[in-house]
Amino acid sequence: MDTYRILLAVVISFVILVGYQYFFVDFTPPEQGAKAPAAVVMTPPAPNPSAQITSPSAETGQQPLTPSATPARTAREITIDTELYSAVVTENGGAIKSFILKNYKESRAKSSAGVQLVNTTEQEGFPLTFSWGGVAASNTFYSADTDKVRFSGAESTGTLTMKGINESGLELERTYRFDRNTYLLELAFRVKNTSSTPLQGSALLHQINLPFEKETTGSMVALFSGPALFMDGERQEFASKELTEGPKTVQGNIDWAAYDSTYFMCGILPGNEGSTSVTMQQRDKLVTMQIGSALDVLQPGQEKVYTYRAYFGPKKLSLLEKTGYNLDKTVNFGWFDVMAKPTLWLLNFFHTYVKNYGIAIILVTIAFKLAFWPIAQKGLKSMKNMQKLQPKMVKLKEKYKDDPAMMNKEVMNLYKTYKVNPLGGCLPMVLQIPVFFALYKVLLMCIELRHAPFMLWISDLSAPDRLMIGLDIPYLGGIPVLTLLMGASMFLQQKMTPTTADPTQAKIMLFLPVIFTFMFLNFASGLVLYWFINNLLAILQQYLINRQANKPLVA
Repeated sequence: MDTYRILLAVVISFVILVGYQYFFVDFTPPEQGAKAPAAVVMTPPAPNPSAQITSPSAETGQQPLTPSATPARTAREITIDTELYSAVVTENGGAIKSFILKNYKESRAKSSAGVQLVNTTEQEGFPLTFSWGGVAASNTFYSADTDKVRFSGAESTGTLTMKGINESGLELERTYRFDRNTYLLELAFRVKNTSSTPLQGSALLHQINLPFEKETTGSMVALFSGPALFMDGERQEFASKELTEGPKTVQGNIDWAAYDSTYFMCGILPGNEGSTSVTMQQRDKLVTMQIGSALDVLQPGQEKVYTYRAYFGPKKLSLLEKTGYNLDKTVNFGWFDVMAKPTLWLLNFFHTYVKNYGIAIILVTIAFKLAFWPIAQKGLKSMKNMQKLQPKMVKLKEKYKDDPAMMNKEVMNLYKTYKVNPLGGCLPMVLQIPVFFALYKVLLMCIELRHAPFMLWISDLSAPDRLMIGLDIPYLGGIPVLTLLMGASMFLQQKMTPTTADPTQAKIMLFLPVIFTFMFLNFASGLVLYWFINNLLAILQQYLINRQANKPLVA
C-alpha cells in the first residue's frame, strides 16, 4: 500500500476526531506511479569498424596473462577484514564475492551473522566487475598481489592490486583501496592497449544486486527498494515495473548510483570527469546497473586510468553526511525532509543520554507536545466553547430551517457574539500534521531503530510488538499489547473530546479507535509507542481543559 495513502488516512481520521462536524479538507493523494524527472535516453555507440578490439600482438614484446577461459590455476579469494566489515574479492572477474557488515546482524538472535550485502551467485554475477569496449566483465582472470589485505600498525588503509588480460587482449590493472574506519572503498582501473591498432570503447563498472536481508519495518507500507541515483542535484528512483519492461539508460552529472533499500545500500560514485551514464535492468528480483564513461579511443601502447568510489554499508544519516559525496540523499524522507532530519537529530540527542531508543521516542513525543501545547490548548478550548453553543445552534436551525441563508447569517452572528471561531479547534491540529508526518517517516525509516530494544517484551522497535504466550495466535503470533493499549487510549481520548456531532455520527466515530487499532497491528512498535504516548498527553491536556471549562459562555 502506498505510503502517502496510509499517511493521508491517518491524518484525515485525526482531523475527523477533533473537528469532523465543522471542518473538511480534500487531501488529494499524489498520483500513483509518478515518474522521476525525465531522463536522457542514450543509445550505445556503434562499434567503429576501423578500431576493432584485437588480442595483443607478439610484436609488442609483452606476454599476456592467462585469460579466464583457460585459467592456469584456480581463482584465489582475497580476504579483507576490518572493524566494520569483512569482504572477499575473487580473482575470477576481480569482483566482490562477499561483503558482511559486522555491526548489523541479519536477525536479533545473538548467534546471528552480520548482514550480507552480496547475495548473488557466480552465475548471476558479482558486483564491481569491470569491462571496457563491450567485453564481458566476468571474462577477465586477474592475478592478485596478495591473498589477504593487511593493515600495518597505525595505518588505516590497505591496498589490493590485481592484473589481468581479457579475451580481446586488453591489459587491465585494478586497485582496491580499503579503509578500516569507513565503508567507502576507492577503486582505480588502468586500461592499456597492447595491440597494434587503435581500440575504441567505454569503461563500464557493473553493479549487480538481489534484495538484501528480508527487511521489515513493521508496517504494511511498502518502502522503496531498488535502483536509485543522485543526478544533476536531484534524487531519482526507478520502480521494478519500469525496469522489467527493458533496459533504461540515463545520462548526466551523476554523484552516485546505488541499489538502495530501507536500511542499507551498495553504491558507486563515478570519479572521472565528463559524461556518465547509468543503464539499469531488472529480471525477476535481480537488478543490474552499469555505470559507463564517455567513449574513448586508445592508440597502440596508450593507457588510461578510470577512478571510482564505492559505498557498501548502512544508511545512517550522520555517517553518510560525514562521508560526503551527497550520500546523505540516499536517506529520503520525501516532502518532510526539512523537518524529519532535525527530528532524527533530536532522537539521537536524547539517545546519547538515555541509551534507549524507546525512552528517546517518549522524550521526543513529550518535546513536540510541549512545543504545541499552547496551540492545542486554544484549539481544545474552542471546541469546548463550540459544544456549549450547540443548544443555541439547534434552536437557530429549527427556527430558520426553511431559510438556509438566514440560518447561516444567524449562526455567524452567534459566533461573533460569543467570540467563537468555528475553525479554532481544527486549525491548530492541522498545523501539527507536518510534524506528525516527519516523525512518522523518521520512525519508519531510520536504521537506529532496527533491532533496537525497548523494555519487557518489546525487543525490536522496528518490528510489530508481540507478547508471546507460548501458543501461536492466528495471524498475530502473539498478543499486540502496546497496540491494544494505544487503541484503548484513543477511545478514552475520543470520549473526553468535545463534539457537536449528532448521536448517529458520534456512534460512527466510536469505530475509529477500532479501525486505528487494526491498522497499527503491523506497524513498527516505535510508531505505536509514539502514538500511545501522544494519546496519553492529549488525554492529560483534555482533562485540564475540561476542569477549567465549566463556566458558561458570556456574550
